[in-house]
Amino acid sequence: MTEIVISGYYGFGNAGDEAMLAAMIEAFEDLDPKIKLTVMSGDPEDTRRRHGVAAVHRMNYAGMARVLARSDLLISGGGSLLQDVTSNRSLYYYLSVVWLAKKLGKPVMLYAQGIGPVRGALAKAMMRRVGNRVDLITVRDEGSREELRYLQITKPPVHVTADPVLALHPVDKEIGRLILRKNGLEGAAPLVGFFVREWRDWLHYKRVLAQTADRLIAEMGARVVFIPMQSPDDVAAARKITKQMKQQAVVLQEEYTTAELLSLVGNLDLLIAVRLHALIFSAVMRTPLIGISYDPKIDRFLETLGDRNAGTLQNVTVEGLMAKVEALGLTGKSNRKDWEEPISGLRAKAFRNAELALELLAKRRRF
Repeated sequence: MTEIVISGYYGFGNAGDEAMLAAMIEAFEDLDPKIKLTVMSGDPEDTRRRHGVAAVHRMNYAGMARVLARSDLLISGGGSLLQDVTSNRSLYYYLSVVWLAKKLGKPVMLYAQGIGPVRGALAKAMMRRVGNRVDLITVRDEGSREELRYLQITKPPVHVTADPVLALHPVDKEIGRLILRKNGLEGAAPLVGFFVREWRDWLHYKRVLAQTADRLIAEMGARVVFIPMQSPDDVAAARKITKQMKQQAVVLQEEYTTAELLSLVGNLDLLIAVRLHALIFSAVMRTPLIGISYDPKIDRFLETLGDRNAGTLQNVTVEGLMAKVEALGLTGKSNRKDWEEPISGLRAKAFRNAELALELLAKRRRF
């Protein structure tokens, strides 16, 4: 039986990362129903319960070594694991797991990674040393491939694919309707969902989002709901925004599964997001979207749709956001059709990640 070990930011209640893991599991099981997957997780019990796979604690190096020793492949990904902007320690952690696997003689694949930015001199040197020892790299955008070239990671084959979450199938909207009804969000008025996060305690973007939400309600008769991707952090950020609003908005407070979040997004008339995977959920469910950037990964994803951000956390304006809303006509019918072709292509590329992983294993077994 083939056993693959997956390393990433799992078991921390982040909906985007859990969606990535769910999509990876789904793709591998589609290709080989007998495959065994073991996940390095911050909460192994939650990962076992949520995803139905084996799990080992991500800081239990002895346990991780035992699992790797019997495995056929280590996958590191997906997501923005290899960067030193949000954290220095996480980059060295993920590189240490790769290094451990290589010391045990195991093939390693960087799976649908969003590479960089990597700024520190030591971080660059470690990325170059470890990155050139892996066996295969897939990245989710051209910007990440350019970052690999900048870091002088040239030995492994590199394929530009797409974020694993894009391979998920759209879900039924009824689950989302029930959640909205439970929170008093029934009605025919346009429904706008905001996905926000805290970032360095900055205030500007929170003021802008509060004023934009007020205008959507007052001028367009919209209903506004804030949906968390990571509780309780996103809930706290949303409350900071709603406290500045003059109009009434709803903040959802529960932790939702991938299917529930997709269903919620499918019920929106428009999504405005600071979080990458909220934008990806929107693409999966064909919901019109507006992205605000805090990281190159946002811009890179929007570029694949032929779109661009409405501003960054530092320079976004109410006028800029409202202009985007007006261009979409709130319902977004004008650009929904334009996204069909790129989204279909991205879905195929997202599934290609799992195909390449199994091709790597098959190739190694032949030799």
